[in-house]
Amino acid sequence: MTYNDHGSSVPEGSGEPENGPDSSAASSAANDSAAAAVGAGQAPGQGGVSDADTSLPAPASSDEGQRSSPLTAPRVRGDVLRMLGCARIATVRQMARVVTAEDADGRSYVRRALRDLEEEGLAETNGKHGKEPIWNLTRRGLRAVADGGELPLRPRAGTGARAVRAGYGGHGLAVTETILAYGGRAHLTAWQVEVNHAIKETGLSFNTDAVLTLPTKTSEVRLFEVDNGTMPRARLAREVWDYERYAGHRCWEGARGTIGTTFPFWRRYRYMRSERFPTLHVVLAGLEEHLLQRRLDALTEDVHGIAVGVLATTLPRLKRREPWLRLGVDDPGRRRERYPEPVGR
Repeated sequence: MTYNDHGSSVPEGSGEPENGPDSSAASSAANDSAAAAVGAGQAPGQGGVSDADTSLPAPASSDEGQRSSPLTAPRVRGDVLRMLGCARIATVRQMARVVTAEDADGRSYVRRALRDLEEEGLAETNGKHGKEPIWNLTRRGLRAVADGGELPLRPRAGTGARAVRAGYGGHGLAVTETILAYGGRAHLTAWQVEVNHAIKETGLSFNTDAVLTLPTKTSEVRLFEVDNGTMPRARLAREVWDYERYAGHRCWEGARGTIGTTFPFWRRYRYMRSERFPTLHVVLAGLEEHLLQRRLDALTEDVHGIAVGVLATTLPRLKRREPWLRLGVDDPGRRRERYPEPVGR
């Protein structure tokens, strides 16, 4: 049985930036697009943004086969900056799908834009995935995107260069591919990658691969973990269980020495506008499809009984808009039984 994001059954088949002023070219590159393509796109299908109670309007869909608006070099440069500011790393092919909505011609536009940005010190490449260079913004590029006013400055955000040089570019590209498969160009600037979740008191700390800020009636974000087929089975399961441990931790209300009660840590300090702990979406990638299915079956067994909402799928199934498999249901009562009240203050 498969389920949608609400748990209803669905029929089968259905870094600190470098100091110093930016050049005028840097600050203008993120601003000179009158109508950014990354803000447009088609409404996601069944495998994409599927919550029915979303408070944001669905993006207007374009007629199939309709060409995008005329491309200009400043517009493409601005769109490339925005995409890399959100997804951190990407190939020319991935950027062309978002920036130009074209294929071969789109890649040529993006390549020219990247050469210009590289000359200005805003973008760089530090490795390849197969024959394709992997691009990322420099620290100066991150600052330029923030100066454009569309994305907040994220002081601790890395450029992705170190991960690419260390050989982890494949995982980062799988995260980018998941972002594109889940929502396409819609809500692209609402994504943030490598988001840390930590509880100092217990020592628990982990990074969520991607977080989509798309408020619904019960939650303000959606969490995404992407496995590129290189992680041992036990470690993958442990990373999923970390979300229950994070959601189950409680903290005291009020000052030390006063009479008070406890609240979920996540609701008090992280997702204060959410009624329920955000749903975790697990996407399996990097292997042949029959091996991904085996990995999905194993994960289903390993996280049985988890008390947070967990949906899982494979990247090929996500691209085909197939339903997600529900592995866990949000259950605050069961979490409270497993993670008792803190002893005292």
